[in-house]
Amino acid sequence: MGTPNQGDFQQQGGAPPPPGGYPPQGGYPPPQGGYPPPQQGPSTGGMDDNITSLLCYLPFLLGLIASIVFLVVEPYNKNALIRFHAFQSIFLAVALIIIGFTLGIISVILGFIPVLGWIGSMLGAILSILIWMGSFFLYLFLMYKAYNKERIVLPLIGAQAEKQATKAS
Repeated sequence: MGTPNQGDFQQQGGAPPPPGGYPPQGGYPPPQGGYPPPQQGPSTGGMDDNITSLLCYLPFLLGLIASIVFLVVEPYNKNALIRFHAFQSIFLAVALIIIGFTLGIISVILGFIPVLGWIGSMLGAILSILIWMGSFFLYLFLMYKAYNKERIVLPLIGAQAEKQATKAS
């Protein structure tokens, strides 16, 4: 194989090489203009505040684990908004766990009573499904609001989360 000539490029549909050989003598010139300077990074750590707040509300135990991590890891535990969402998510998860265990215990106790137990267990199962679905949609709603940097204070647990978030870390 030799050096390509101008006819080879035209047969293949490409542009001919620049005059004076390929690559040009002395290398390529530096690019003109360039890119704008990079934007300033997120205010805390490697993630934006809204993404970090959203991750606190991941459904099931993922949000609970993420919230605990964000309360421990240095750049995130200094931000009041992230601390609020983390505490509110932890309090919500604990409340839902307590409600789930209580409902399960009541269903088991009612299960030992003839006839009434069967009806009570079925109602408990239906109530458990409704609570699970409601909590799932609540988590989705809180994720949406956290992503938009809105602070939704839930009844009972939200005020406690605000108190914990404003305490000095």
